Amino acid sequence: MQDAVQRTRAALDAAADRLRDAAVRDEALGEYVEPRAVLGIRREPTIRSLGRVWRVGALLLGSSPETAGGVWATGRITRVTDPGRQQFVSVSAEVRRAYRAAAAKGHFTAGDTVNHGAVPIPLDDSLVDADGVLAVVDGEPVVRWSPTAGTTVPLDDYLRDRVALLVDPPRGATD
Repeated sequence: MQDAVQRTRAALDAAADRLRDAAVRDEALGEYVEPRAVLGIRREPTIRSLGRVWRVGALLLGSSPETAGGVWATGRITRVTDPGRQQFVSVSAEVRRAYRAAAAKGHFTAGDTVNHGAVPIPLDDSLVDADGVLAVVDGEPVVRWSPTAGTTVPLDDYLRDRVALLVDPPRGATD
């Protein structure tokens, strides 16, 4: 099984190298921080930068010195824009507005995409028969679209397809 974990690490490293060589645009990785009240004064939440990543479907691959060699399961995704004012249209709209406000307070560049709530995936023996997004099943590295998805895809096939779409997107996909 150690061989399968090594092959997993090698496949992820090769995908990151290909994305880096093709100068594929990366995204921010952040951590949502709800600060403690100081002297009874509540402070606004923020998203703290953890580095940069490439979003490869259900996986995030480290692209900056802080995140190099790391892999995460995709969590929430927020675009850094003006959060606007509260409108109480729906709970989900207000949650998205609050995340945009937290990203803006985190000093990310306007228009950037911030991935937060991402779960780090250890690249060790815990992958064997894991029930997460990335696992080693029957000696083969596999990916699930979500931890609850029953169907798995071989990691090599998944990375080949997803990285190819990022390196050479279909015509019109980035317009």
